[in-house]
Amino acid sequence: MSFDSPTPTSYRFCPQCRADLDWAPANEDGGIKYRWRCTQCEFTLWNNPVPVLAAIVEQDGQILLARNAAWSGRMFALITGFMEAGESPEDGIAREVMEETQLLVTKTELVGVHDFQRMNQVLITYHVRASGEVKLSPELVEYKWMAPEQIKCWPRGTGLALADWLRSRGIEPQWMEMPPG
Repeated sequence: MSFDSPTPTSYRFCPQCRADLDWAPANEDGGIKYRWRCTQCEFTLWNNPVPVLAAIVEQDGQILLARNAAWSGRMFALITGFMEAGESPEDGIAREVMEETQLLVTKTELVGVHDFQRMNQVLITYHVRASGEVKLSPELVEYKWMAPEQIKCWPRGTGLALADWLRSRGIEPQWMEMPPG
């Protein structure tokens, strides 16, 4: 375990009293844990991973990949989104697919759960079958349908889940080369 002081994700100051946060040890269940803690009021920034849903959307044997409006370059990826309070992961992925593509999810199957530590996320990936005509939300700017055996997986995040799904279908994943970082 590293005791180096990481940069807090979104807080530099305590959200309760506005004092500085300090990378400090405390005796918790299981021993000493380092966390961002307030120097005045004992607030602790837990900084737990966020659950993110991902969909391998299939229609007529093709897989939907989309390009996010916020991304530079021409990277295409799976449909993803944050789980909402009060919904199951299955309901959440159906909602995300509908919100982002206007496709109706007709079948849902869990692919797996993967960590994505660089983004402090836990990815919950589903293979979904969908029907309808794609109409992208403003969050997405472009899409393409691809045969599973033609897809090149990216070597992190949802690309690892996609590779697992391809292997489960007897397809050895192809990998795209990514710049370091």
